[in-house]
Amino acid sequence: MAIAGAITFYAPWIFTWFNAPMITWGLSFIMLGMGITLTFEDFRRVSRIPLQVVLGTFLHFTVMPALGWTGAKLFSLSDPFAVGLILVACCPCGTASNVINYLAKSDVPLAVTITAISTVAAVAMTPILTGMLAGSRMTVDALGLLGSTLQVILLPVTLGILLKRLLPRAAEAILPFSPPAAVIIIVMIVGSVLGQNRTQIIEAGPSLLGAVVFLHAGGFLIGFLLARIFLDRIASRTISVEVGMQNSGLAVVLARANFANPLVAVPGAISSFVHSAIGSVLAVYWRKH
Repeated sequence: MAIAGAITFYAPWIFTWFNAPMITWGLSFIMLGMGITLTFEDFRRVSRIPLQVVLGTFLHFTVMPALGWTGAKLFSLSDPFAVGLILVACCPCGTASNVINYLAKSDVPLAVTITAISTVAAVAMTPILTGMLAGSRMTVDALGLLGSTLQVILLPVTLGILLKRLLPRAAEAILPFSPPAAVIIIVMIVGSVLGQNRTQIIEAGPSLLGAVVFLHAGGFLIGFLLARIFLDRIASRTISVEVGMQNSGLAVVLARANFANPLVAVPGAISSFVHSAIGSVLAVYWRKH
């Protein structure tokens, strides 16, 4: 991800052809792949470990939006970047969080469940929270955001779950291609957005990067500390990752579909490799401790 970010500043044409329609369909394919990995049992698990799932989901949709709003103020971001940061903060857990939890030897079933629940909840929570926190800076079309989240989250995930249940052979045929395809698609999304806005990103300088690092580092730290009050260390690590990592690709798609200013999508693109870098470092540390 970091390599793609560096390349796009020197050769943006490698990524910028990956335009809006392809970005939307690409993310929908990722969500379809996520749906194929889920079963109805993942949602039933909520009844067996309600505290962990409810706490993880609650912290995700409270800590991150609060940090997004605070980061925008603290680093004095311009309105487009501020709205983009808040939008990222209001998105659900990223699917990469499950990989990080696996590498960290955390509770993967809990991670998958929180990711699934937060993804479904985001259909309502992302538009509502973004409108509440960013509406004073820029006009936020909550209904438009709602329609976009339905299109790129609920429909593909539901289709994936049904595909696995009704056509298991077709699901098994798609499944091996889903993870590598997801990585390639996210890299293309990040590269495209950064390449198209590289001048403005360079002008924004450390403040924009600092705000994104503040968002994710704060999410990992506060998520762990608050979860540790109620849960054991392994569950707290799991929730830390689920709180700190966002579905940045979704933030980019929502920004491009619902805001005229293309700069709103930039924080989502930067977020992709920032949370992956922090999560990877934590995974290595936690795996050994």
